[in-house]
Amino acid sequence: MTDIPALRAAGLTKRYGALTALDALHLDVRPGEVFGFLGPNGAGKSTTIRLLLGLARPSAGRAEVFGVDAADVARSHRSLAYVPADVALWPQLTGAEILHLQARTGPGTDLAYRDELIERFDLDPAKPARAYSTGNRQKVALIAAFATRAPLLVLDEPTSGLDPLMEREFRTAVREACDRGQTVFLSSHQLAEVEAVCDRVAILRAGRLVEVATINQLRALHRSEVTVSFTGPAPELSPVPGVEAVTATGDGRLRFTLTGPPAPALRCLATAEVTALAVREPSLEEIFLDYYGTETGR
Repeated sequence: MTDIPALRAAGLTKRYGALTALDALHLDVRPGEVFGFLGPNGAGKSTTIRLLLGLARPSAGRAEVFGVDAADVARSHRSLAYVPADVALWPQLTGAEILHLQARTGPGTDLAYRDELIERFDLDPAKPARAYSTGNRQKVALIAAFATRAPLLVLDEPTSGLDPLMEREFRTAVREACDRGQTVFLSSHQLAEVEAVCDRVAILRAGRLVEVATINQLRALHRSEVTVSFTGPAPELSPVPGVEAVTATGDGRLRFTLTGPPAPALRCLATAEVTALAVREPSLEEIFLDYYGTETGR
């Protein structure tokens, strides 16, 4: 595996007049990983993707695809396949004709795997594209991308038109791409989807990078909810580092939130007559809301 990042943003900035849509983004996506890119509408995700694909010119900074300047589209696009959020197809061509055309112009396609994906995604390739629903247009683009042997797949809100059964097939296809050594860059606001398939996640807020971490690392930065059942005197948890919001339920139980290493809280609990302990880790959605609160970005 090469040490050159599959995607790199170095000080990547995009301004539209007085509006800064993306502000000095620094980001490396490792070859072979599934990388999630999160943020609400208006956070700058689509702007970032356009810059990474060389479809827009940065106001400052640089984007690279496997070490190639993203602005050199002819070279950088030899290494990638892209699924946009809004898929547009040639209306007069059938699904089969579009897939054939894309296979001829792309970086190589596994035809047997493509046929398998057509079955799994329940696509009728004989229909003209003008007869396809939004979800079926999305299926054509996803099948073409997953069947390609491009080392990088850039997927922008790829499951927006899919039903839950097809979302499951999508997740399976992502894992299969990862098993083949392909890199997947997944921009999404579907938190469960990102949590299910991604190795690392970046969170973008109002054009700025808030965090880059694994799912487990993100959870460790945030509060877990702990419920303790005990007999005898209640343990004195309030002074313990990382413990907050201690609440007695009145039935011999305590609830509290825990941030950071659990060892200090466990030492305190060891002095009490604890009969049961349950820890609930925060979901990615709860972590996401911790960053954004009720804001929707811009």
